[in-house]
Formats: sequence, C-alpha cells, structure tokens
Amino acid sequence: MATNPSNGHRRQLKVIAADDSFLIREALQRMLAGSQALKLAAMCSDGDELLAAVEKHHPDVVLTDMRMPPSGDREGLRVASELRASYPDVGVVILTQHDEPRYGRALIQDGAAGRAYLLKDRVHSRHEVVSAIELVAHGGSAIDPYIVEGMLASPGTVEAGSALAALTPRERDVLALMAEGRSNAAIATELVLTRHAVEKYVSAIFEKLGLDDEQVASRRVVAVLRYLDAVES
Repeated sequence: MATNPSNGHRRQLKVIAADDSFLIREALQRMLAGSQALKLAAMCSDGDELLAAVEKHHPDVVLTDMRMPPSGDREGLRVASELRASYPDVGVVILTQHDEPRYGRALIQDGAAGRAYLLKDRVHSRHEVVSAIELVAHGGSAIDPYIVEGMLASPGTVEAGSALAALTPRERDVLALMAEGRSNAAIATELVLTRHAVEKYVSAIFEKLGLDDEQVASRRVVAVLRYLDAVES
C-alpha cells in the first residue's frame, strides 16, 4: 500500500544507495543510473558508510538494505532512526528479503512520513523502485503490496482485548482493504458502500486504534501495519 500527501513538482532527486551485496549494488547502480528522474550521488556497502555519504552529499532519499554491516539484521532501521533525528527531510526506502511486518512497524514508530518498506524483488522493477523513491521524497509512505498479500493469505486470529478486537466486522473489512492499498473510493466500490460511509468507518478505525490527528496518509499506514502485526500469528 502507498500514500502520498503531496503531488509536488517533479524534479531530479538525489539518491544514495547501500547494500552489502556487490551484485545488488551493481543492479541498483544500473537501475538508478538509467532513470532520468534520479541522480545517484553515492553507492555504499554498509550503514556507517551510508551515513557518512548522507552528511557529504545531502540527498533527497536513501535506498538501503535492511540487513548489512555493522549492526546486522536491523541496520536499515538504525540508519532510518538516525536520519530521522539528524536529517529529517531525507526519505528512506528500506529493501528486505523477508516480509516481516514487525520491521515495517518499527520503521514508522517515529512517524510514517518519508518512509517505505519494500521487498528486494523490486530491484528488478525500475518503475517500482523509482516510484517509491519519489513517494518518500515528497513525504509519502509505502508498504510493499506483497508483504500485505502474504499476510492476508493466511490470517490468524486477533487477540482478545486488543484494540483491533474492538473493531466491528465491517470496520475490519475496511481495514483489510486498506491493507491491500485500496483508496476510499475503491473500498466503497468493493463493499457496495457510499464514499461517505467508508470515510466514517476509516475515522472510527483510527479512533479505536488510538491514532491521533497525524496526517491521514501516515495514519493509514500505521493502521495497516497494526493489522498485519495482529494477524501474523
């Protein structure tokens, strides 16, 4: 699913990419160099090198592996957290080989704006990666639809007493469609509801999940990640 609060003027975006795999770095370099919308400022092999490159080049977006040196499994999250504090306007697209919603939720714990969580399979699709980069550069958020689809294919049960357990069946239907990336208009069509009715359901979902008045685009992503996290087991 993806949300974009801005349709800002299209311009060439400066990007820094990082991955500890030589082959992935080569693939990313070819992909990014072939896009007229992007300018590749640096290619890095670990998180420390990436952070140093950010300080030197001041990019619009960084595209980083989740698992790489020096910290290992959560390096992409460490980079995103440090950039949120030191360079809050720099967007972050994290690439991962594993569809783990808990990492997606950790990525946006300090806010979803300017953050995306994609599977590495996207490296083979220039359009997908460039779209994600442009999205976060303008404050948008994205969750890889395959992560969403994989979780919805074999859903578990929601714990009794959780915030999600307080949702009505119809609200759960709406939230599940939000998890697939559907807009309010698309949800209305699927469930044979008016758009106004869907907007009321979405507002009720936000209220029951305890999401504040943060920009709606970000709240949709937070709600979806909570849903995926709850049905994971």
